[in-house]
Amino acid sequence: QVQLVESGGGLVQAGGSLRLSCAASGRTFYAMGWFRQAPGKEREFVAAINWRGDYADSVKDRFTISRDNAKNTVYLQMNSLKPEDTAVYYCAAKMSSWSRYHYDYDYWGQGTQVTVSS
Repeated sequence: QVQLVESGGGLVQAGGSLRLSCAASGRTFYAMGWFRQAPGKEREFVAAINWRGDYADSVKDRFTISRDNAKNTVYLQMNSLKPEDTAVYYCAAKMSSWSRYHYDYDYWGQGTQVTVSS
């Protein structure tokens, strides 16, 4: 049974940092990604990685995605957080190359809340 379990969300002040983790079990994946969804908004791409990372323009130079294949885990280091980064963050995985489109992903985690106060 495939599972993606996120952790690391929480409440942080603007300018602060958080590190999200997503541990996969049941199989390994070629690509993994992070998406986020704020209240009343559509789910949007944040970052993805297979052998290199790709980022949404809104988080480039602030967020870093990485993976530890030995642990089957992907991370999202978020620095210089802004109130507009507030959302539920979802981990996703797929068996082929990374994509910026949520409908391309095969498996999803349950989400972790990130709240950035001003």
